[in-house]
Parts: sequence; structure tokens; C-alpha cells
Amino acid sequence: QVQVVESGGDLVQPGGSLRLSCAASGFTFSSYAMSWYRQAPGKGRELVATISSTGSIMYASFVKGRFTISRDNAKNTVYLQMKSLKPEDTAVYYCRATYRATYWGQGTQVTVSS
Repeated sequence: QVQVVESGGDLVQPGGSLRLSCAASGFTFSSYAMSWYRQAPGKGRELVATISSTGSIMYASFVKGRFTISRDNAKNTVYLQMKSLKPEDTAVYYCRATYRATYWGQGTQVTVSS
């Protein structure tokens, strides 16, 4: 059974940091590109960052320099380290796995507010 489970979302003050985790099971994690998306209230889902199966990384322009995506294939987990958070980073953050199929997690809420 495929599972993609995000965790680590929280309420944080502007300028703060968070690390999101996405634990996957039920498929060959190391073969899949892993991505983080986010969806703010009233807006569409947007790509935040992607790390390929070979480790190539791409970031959306709005997070470059503030967020870092990484993966640990031994733990079947992908991470998103976020720093210098802004109120506009408030969103539900989703993890996506893509290769032979596409799998989504249920999301984790990140709220940036004072």
C-alpha cells in the first residue's frame, strides 16, 4: 500500500524556520522524483521545489535561497528546510512522488504569523 505522509507543519513567527518531512512507503522511493508543492487559501497549488532521483534540484523563484530540499533514500524521506519564513509562505504544503505513477500526501499546514 502506497503511503506519502507529510509532517512538521506548525505556526511560526515571520523570520522563523521549519523543517518539513515527507515519509514514503509502498514504492521504490529512490527511483522517484520528489517534490514539495503548496496551496495558500484561495489560490492554486504551486510547485516549491523538486529533487530528482539522481539528486538534481530545482526551486521556484520565490523560495530560492530560503528553502532547501533534500532526500534520504535510506529512510525513504524527503525534507524541506525552510528559513526566513514570510507570512506569504502560509499554505498547506504537499509532497508528491513522480515516476511510473504519481502519489500525493495529505498535506501539512504551515502558518507564518506574529
